[in-house]
Amino acid sequence: LLACKLLYIFAYPYKSYCVLAGKPVSAACKIEMSPPRVMVKFGHSLTANCTSLYSEIAGIGWESTYGGVGLQTGISTLPFKIDTVERWVIQPTCYVTLPNGDQCEEPLPVTVYQVPESVSIAQPLSEAGPMVEGKQYRIQCDIVNVAPASLLSVYWHKGNKIIYHETFKESTLSPVNKSSILNLTAQRDDDGSQISCEAKLDLGPGELNHSAVQSKSHEVAVLYPPAFINPETETVELSDRENIILYCNATGNPVPVYSWDFPQAIQEMSKNEDVNQPFLIPSFQFPGNYSCKASNTQGTRIKYFTVIEAPSKLLLLNSSHFSACSAL
Repeated sequence: LLACKLLYIFAYPYKSYCVLAGKPVSAACKIEMSPPRVMVKFGHSLTANCTSLYSEIAGIGWESTYGGVGLQTGISTLPFKIDTVERWVIQPTCYVTLPNGDQCEEPLPVTVYQVPESVSIAQPLSEAGPMVEGKQYRIQCDIVNVAPASLLSVYWHKGNKIIYHETFKESTLSPVNKSSILNLTAQRDDDGSQISCEAKLDLGPGELNHSAVQSKSHEVAVLYPPAFINPETETVELSDRENIILYCNATGNPVPVYSWDFPQAIQEMSKNEDVNQPFLIPSFQFPGNYSCKASNTQGTRIKYFTVIEAPSKLLLLNSSHFSACSAL
């Protein structure tokens, strides 16, 4: 093997090793890393192999501020091992010295990560009180002790749907606390839905994808004014066979209360009617204009009914009138 001139010596609590002086190789370095990049959880072990693809080398080694391996001869593959990763920045580089003194090197990308310690919605929605339809609310998700934040994604869930996604521009590699804000304009369809936030490190495919931590789900309560299930105006025909039923069902939060108005001709006779229900079966089947009022703390809506005689009745009346005139 060619003799090499020692350039400098690294001394660390874990390893001491030398880097050989040599002329850098201008062409692509024929070094193969396995795996080509490493994702390692803080406190876990790290192992990677560096293999020289040259037919002959003077030596191979790992240069690193943590866990380096000095120049080894007589081999073409050299492992890089750390039993317990206790630093957030690890920058190992595999180097190969050729018989002519040239040297090439290849860095191994290493990401040290930590899944969030906790993920929670800052103020439970139940404690904040019900929302009001049409108003905008800020909901905060707190992510504690996560690294690196540059790989962090936060997903806001409403039921089974993702309604917002946020990433972060963060250069710090050690654990940090982050927050995500959801701006939600309350809608009546949100009432009763479940809101949660999920923090996930984008570490790539495989088992490393099990890095997601989700907050507890919180139920959304939204106050909104009444809205009728059926059209706000209806025409109903009187029937000889059965009593008419007027339906005034409405959705709303709080649950609406109801009141009814009758045609003036039967108002006195209808004083004993139960007018606090979402439907009405008039005791007196009388044509005219009826109305129903649905109210809650958020508003009032009115529905109108026009009750008319059935065409068969009108035809019978007209026929009787015609017969009477003919007899005269």
